[in-house]
Amino acid sequence: MASIISEPKQTQAGASIYKPIMCSIVSVKELTPLEKLFGIQMPDGMDLGHKPGQFVQLSILGVGEAPISISTAPRGNGYFELGIRNTGKVTGAMHELGPGSKVGIRGPFGTFFDIEEMKGKNLILISGGCGLAPMRSLIQSCRDHRDYFKDVTILYGAKSQPDMLYKDELVEWQGCGIFNCGYTVDSKTEGSCWEGNVGLITTLIPPLSIDVENTTAVIVGPPIMYKFVIKELEKKGLTQDKIIVSLERYMKCGVGKCGHCTIEHLYCCMDGPVFRLDKISKVRGAI
Repeated sequence: MASIISEPKQTQAGASIYKPIMCSIVSVKELTPLEKLFGIQMPDGMDLGHKPGQFVQLSILGVGEAPISISTAPRGNGYFELGIRNTGKVTGAMHELGPGSKVGIRGPFGTFFDIEEMKGKNLILISGGCGLAPMRSLIQSCRDHRDYFKDVTILYGAKSQPDMLYKDELVEWQGCGIFNCGYTVDSKTEGSCWEGNVGLITTLIPPLSIDVENTTAVIVGPPIMYKFVIKELEKKGLTQDKIIVSLERYMKCGVGKCGHCTIEHLYCCMDGPVFRLDKISKVRGAI
């Protein structure tokens, strides 16, 4: 039997998957009271070499490490952004850092949204809550390569208007003339100036006119959202082979060693997080 300990592999950036690269925080922007957007620059002309939908392992020396979705499209300049919610020890420590601070980055890891496979298709990009962070990398890629696709529809839902991520970009995407956009909030908070749709994100799907033979839907959001969104898409005639999901699981090592993110025989950090629905719909606990 072959040893389960292998020689260190290489990431797309050419570094060991086990050794963090020390990168610089170059910008910090508050998105909501809980979320911040961090601009990260790699050293010495290196590029992360990621694809939309992948993640990195973020480490803060003396604190720990956590997996974080990459929030920007690949641009080949060594710069990328991480949208981070303050929910634990590592993310809390990250929220205390500012421009000039150093953090460790391993990756990129995981499967991705395959732009080549989506060429020539209509796209429906559906995200809820923090799911807009990894979806943003795909939306930016769609904008960078707009001629690759037919209609691109962005659907986004949040608990309330103050909880919405990337508010300036939501406005920009809606007004740029190259996307169809639908936004909703679960409830309208007191004093809110929200004038859009109020209701769960599933309420945005029935009005859509979908060419089921030439449409791909992508879903990213909290686990509870998936089965209801999938049900609405299937009502519109979209089959599982045309639905892509990015799953959220507790990931620790990022390289399939610790076993924290297993879904039956799959490792979410390596076989995922991006899956075609028909490949996992029968896997217990996937959806």
